[in-house]
Amino acid sequence: MRDVAIVAFAQTDHLRRTDELSEVEMLMPVLHQVLDATGLRTSDIGFTCSGSSDYLAGRAFSFTMALDGVGAHPPISESHVEMDGAWALYEAWVKIQTGEADTALVYAYGKSSPGQVRDVLTRQLDPYYTGPLWPDSVALAALQAQALIDAGDTDESALAAIAARSRADASDNPHAQLSGEVSAGDYLVQPLRAGDCPPIGDGAAAVILAAGDTARALCARPAWIRGIDHRIEAHGLGVRELTQSPSTRIAAERAGVFERPVDTAELHAPFTSQEVVLRKALGLGDDVRVNPSGGALAANPLMAAGLIRLGEAAARIHRGESDRALAHATSGPCLQQNLVAVLEGENAHA
Repeated sequence: MRDVAIVAFAQTDHLRRTDELSEVEMLMPVLHQVLDATGLRTSDIGFTCSGSSDYLAGRAFSFTMALDGVGAHPPISESHVEMDGAWALYEAWVKIQTGEADTALVYAYGKSSPGQVRDVLTRQLDPYYTGPLWPDSVALAALQAQALIDAGDTDESALAAIAARSRADASDNPHAQLSGEVSAGDYLVQPLRAGDCPPIGDGAAAVILAAGDTARALCARPAWIRGIDHRIEAHGLGVRELTQSPSTRIAAERAGVFERPVDTAELHAPFTSQEVVLRKALGLGDDVRVNPSGGALAANPLMAAGLIRLGEAAARIHRGESDRALAHATSGPCLQQNLVAVLEGENAHA
């Protein structure tokens, strides 16, 4: 296995609406920022991979227009996943493992403001049995939250405390959409109040990956990807135990999470109840700093929020604030798909 690290990370300020910006105009500053951080040019990048969703944009092959932000010349080796950018990072990591590239640019973006996100996300559901019922993402998350309460795993006051902690931590994050004291608000779908749910907004993020000595030359303290894996639950919600996340636990085992303690965890938990499920699956105790960036409860740009979890974990390693961090990304209803990575600083376990 080749040693591969995240050597640079950048993200936009996450806003409720960016009507004045196209996807390309939203992306370009972020792409310039990660390239400038390493001194690389587009022509120096061995592989480029992006994550986005045509359903959000409302038009087919919308990601091809975003490539204008990368540049049409010189020709590049490029790929795209119709997923969160965390899975684009996984593809880029695999590409570097093959030896076909030494560096990779990964970016993701999402503009949720033009449409109704709760309606759009119903298209992820089984099209024969669940989709025609039109249960939206909040209603499904509320089913999961109620199952956790009924099982005695949490209660509404504990969920409110997760929201308060996350948005308090986001006060130190200049890119956050929500931070500080945020009202719990009214019920959206009981038992979830507005404060238990992620903000709807627009945003983008990008990272650069590099292998071996190339990474050391580009970054003073690379965030080495020591393990990465992703797994999926059954598509049918009725055959799943919503209070558990076996796919997260399997991915964590394969990524090496349980080999040594982590000091930081960036969890992609758009709803407060999902942090409860993930903490249990990952065996995280109170000694682990969870979502110091504020997490998805502070900013949840669809298709980029998972990549941001990897980038935030890497940035803490770059700054020397973490030695061994866990990063998690999810996609689909009720934590259907889960990716887990372990990031370490140089000689963190020596």
